[in-house]
Order: sequence, then C-alpha cells, then structure tokens
Amino acid sequence: MREDIEIIVGDIHNESHASAMLEQLDLYMQDPMGDFGKLTSEFAAKIISGLRNQPNYLFFLARVGNKYAGLANCFVNFSTFKAKPFINIHDFAVDPAFRKKGIGQALMNFIFEYAREMEYCKVNLEVRYDNVGAQMLYQKTGFKECTPPMYFWEKHCSQI
Repeated sequence: MREDIEIIVGDIHNESHASAMLEQLDLYMQDPMGDFGKLTSEFAAKIISGLRNQPNYLFFLARVGNKYAGLANCFVNFSTFKAKPFINIHDFAVDPAFRKKGIGQALMNFIFEYAREMEYCKVNLEVRYDNVGAQMLYQKTGFKECTPPMYFWEKHCSQI
C-alpha cells in the first residue's frame, strides 16, 4: 500500500468530513457507474440530514496529502444467521483523478480491519453487473459471489 494514503473513519457531524463525503459522492453520482447527475445543494442537505438521523451510518474517507480521494458509505446491519453485526458497503467510489493508484484497495483493507476490530462477522456489498473495474477490485480484495448466487431486487415505494 502507498504510504501517502490516509484512511479515516468519518464523522457526519464534522462539517469538514460531511463536506468531503458530499464532494466524493457527487463525483460518484456523476460517474457513468453512478448514473445520477450532479448533486444539488438542496439534495445534499437532505442527504446530510438523513444520514445524521441514521444511527447505523458509517463512512470512510481516503485522503492523499490534503486532497480527499475516495469514499465508502456504509451501514451497520445485523446477521441473524451469525448473531453479529456486519458492514454493508452502500457506496464505494474513488475520485477519477486517483484511480489505479491503490486508493480503492487501501480503503477496502481499512474497512476490513475496522470490521475485524469491531468483531463484525462480514462485509458485504452490491456491484453493477457492468462495472467490471469495481468487480476486479472487489475480487482482488477477496470478495466473491455469494454461494448460492444472490440477486439484488428492489421495489420503489412509488410502486406500492
């Protein structure tokens, strides 16, 4: 791992951390794999407000020098089959200017170490079928498809 990469556990109540998280999230949302578009200030405020009300929210930021370079937005969940908490990585992104420089691997390794220290039973995530770059990183860091393979399904509340 590069020695100039620093990974921190973010504090959503720290304005500097919240701002860095939103900056990284905005980059991800505008990326073809995020496919969302630019983050508006109104929507950003809703995100911060919502996350501050989620006691299970956890995030990690990667920094190189004084520049933030990556983000993992996570939620702590609970496995009834293991009777232990686990980390679900909801958003995982590296700033395009820092890709292929070890940021993603450093961020993922830090999350694994955090999970071990907290005695969580696993780390899980979902990945788009067409996001081959992310899949390669995840495989490189030890992730594999669930056995048996799982689908990720959803139903939006507007459809209820």
